Amino acid sequence: MNSGKRQVVLISLITAACLLGDSMLYIVLPLHYSEVGLQSLWEVGVLLSVNRFVRLPLAPLVGWFYKTFRARTGITIAVLLAAVTTFCYGLDYGFPFLLAARCLWGVAWTLLRLGAFYLIIDLSDAGNRGYLMGTYNGLYRLGSLGGMLAGGLLADAYGLPFVATVFAAVSLVALPAAWLSVSEALGESAGREGAPAARALTMRWNATWLKALGTGLLIAMVYQGIFTATLSHLTEEAAGTIPIAGFVLGSAALAGILQAIRWGWEPLLAPWVGKQSDGRWGRDRLLGVSLLAGALLYAALPLPMPLAVWLAVVLGVQLTATVLTTVADTVATDLAAADGKSVMTTYSLATDLGAALGPFLGYTVIEGFSTGTLYLGTAAVLLVMAVLWSPLARGRRVHYRQEQTP
Repeated sequence: MNSGKRQVVLISLITAACLLGDSMLYIVLPLHYSEVGLQSLWEVGVLLSVNRFVRLPLAPLVGWFYKTFRARTGITIAVLLAAVTTFCYGLDYGFPFLLAARCLWGVAWTLLRLGAFYLIIDLSDAGNRGYLMGTYNGLYRLGSLGGMLAGGLLADAYGLPFVATVFAAVSLVALPAAWLSVSEALGESAGREGAPAARALTMRWNATWLKALGTGLLIAMVYQGIFTATLSHLTEEAAGTIPIAGFVLGSAALAGILQAIRWGWEPLLAPWVGKQSDGRWGRDRLLGVSLLAGALLYAALPLPMPLAVWLAVVLGVQLTATVLTTVADTVATDLAAADGKSVMTTYSLATDLGAALGPFLGYTVIEGFSTGTLYLGTAAVLLVMAVLWSPLARGRRVHYRQEQTP
């Protein structure tokens, strides 16, 4: 394993360790909220969403931070904040205290995400950037998988305070790795706006960047926001409860299993997808084909069909999520490598906005119209994006150039 890939793997695993507590909370808090001084489910809803809204104004500030300080400084601070906030999730101090902890987690995640983006830009070139981005996206989701599965089992057996303490300790173990894995030289260029030779984009750069930015926002809204938030509701309508060997599998459990399957395959699939985007497939073609596939699958989700077929459609949607997230992130880092890392600050802001808006828009449409309307509308959005990334779109080819490291 070369040094660049080794550092990306390490930062991915550090991020996974920090993500344990957050992922656990989405599964455990709705059932164990009284253990930490909460009185109602609306408080749970606020706590599970506030960290996303907090990230919106943070992206420019964190971008400035990485222009001023080294990358490993930001990542080390993020690990400390993740450990502290995870421990706080188990304390019986009530809603205001947990609200503050969730806001601090928003700071930690922004530091981790942008720090990893900058690190990948420093370590990669046009020939391996997709592979390294896929490696990062795939491996850090092991934290989601572990937090959901281990967190749920341990909370049922020992309670939320115990799980929060254990996961905080695991996050803290990552602290030495955070300081040692990000070499001192990395991050020094985080504030550079790109060397003059690296600015050799076509005159269509503005339109291209706006297309990449809008794609990142909409993919985050459709997959991280709408699909993740409404999958349990959709499962209830499509499948209800499923009898298995004398047991009854509820819609919430089925939705959790479906999400876990994706997090389980991403460490293997996301790097492979990134490698394909580095090679003959290319970013544009892979985005266009995957967006078209996503549109067709979303349109099929609310239709009546046998359960086995419906489950296959859901897994297909999640497959397109892996592809689209990896390739869209790589397109953004291509532009950032050529035109300055401040590009990633704007991209991070856009994806956070999409993820935050998704649940609100999803349930607003479901309440005002229907689940079918929501998913057909989402399919239409993906179809429009597929056309924009197709060879038929004007100005479809943009050549990303990056200075080759000696």
